[in-house]
Amino acid sequence: MKKLLVSGSAGLIGSEVCSYFFDHGWIIHGIDKNLRKEFFGPQGDTRYRQKILEQILGAKYIHHEIDIRDRMGVHKLISDLRPNAIVHAAAQPSHDKSAEIPLVDFDINATGTLNLLESARQFCSDSPFVLLSTNKVYGDNPNRISLREQSTRWDFDDPVYNNGIPETLSIDHCTHSPFGVSKLAADLMTQEYGRYFKLPTCCLRGGCLTGPSHAGVELHGFLSYLVKSNLEEKNYTIFGYKGKQVRDNIHSHDVASFISQFIEKPRYGEVYNLGGGSENSCSILEAIGLIESMTGKKQITQYTDSNRIGDHICYYSDLTRIKTHYPDWEITIPLRETIRLIVEKHARAISV
Repeated sequence: MKKLLVSGSAGLIGSEVCSYFFDHGWIIHGIDKNLRKEFFGPQGDTRYRQKILEQILGAKYIHHEIDIRDRMGVHKLISDLRPNAIVHAAAQPSHDKSAEIPLVDFDINATGTLNLLESARQFCSDSPFVLLSTNKVYGDNPNRISLREQSTRWDFDDPVYNNGIPETLSIDHCTHSPFGVSKLAADLMTQEYGRYFKLPTCCLRGGCLTGPSHAGVELHGFLSYLVKSNLEEKNYTIFGYKGKQVRDNIHSHDVASFISQFIEKPRYGEVYNLGGGSENSCSILEAIGLIESMTGKKQITQYTDSNRIGDHICYYSDLTRIKTHYPDWEITIPLRETIRLIVEKHARAISV
């Protein structure tokens, strides 16, 4: 029976990947130290999701309490396990938090990735390796694209970007945030292990990866945190750009389904922008309107003119490359349905 190693297994994408591959007959080995609780406090705690995985997946889920910064621990685990595939979803995930803890951020995101890659090279070099990267590797370069302002959103005003941001956009000469840089280091190293050492690797430069399992907090998890704020009638702070900044959103299930396709037909040193694309994009103002229409509650907001440093004004993924390489993959859960599922999950949690 095939073995999958998932780092960040109790996180949004990690847990979705665990469940998806379990349903397809794999044995799952998860790595997770619940560092989100350290970063974001009790509201970021994901230990409950580890317990759910252990209950539902049973003996086919084996948890490893290993910190990916522990080089020897990672080395021993992979040498003993020799998994058939690795999905690396563990990270310090916050654009803003990274400025407070840049050394910790880099050690986790960059060095932790290198620890996994090098162990994979030594002990399972034929096993596909998937890195959950980020669109923050492009820094604020998307903000240099000509934009047009509409009533509820910004959008690209250059026909070159009608389909969104392609993988060819420069990652250089821009402001990233320490998080963007640490993830870019991981991204480039994953590419290099694919191209130089011939490991089957890919980097998934995610937009807003979301879903009802997301433990959203103010510094990370836009839609989940916004839904939670609305249902609990708490203030939501909008940081700059008139609330018209745009993101594309993709349900974690569709992320897991692509990862499965890549592992079935791997390539070497590949990069894909992975998001909902233009059809599943929304601004903060538009997201608030959709949520209010579902909950019947008016969102309390506070506006500040100061945008987050390096934050994108408009970003949605050009999915041309990923769909060309994997034409059988498609987005199955659209934005409105994704938000509805998040609303239902948080409403149940509040009512308990």
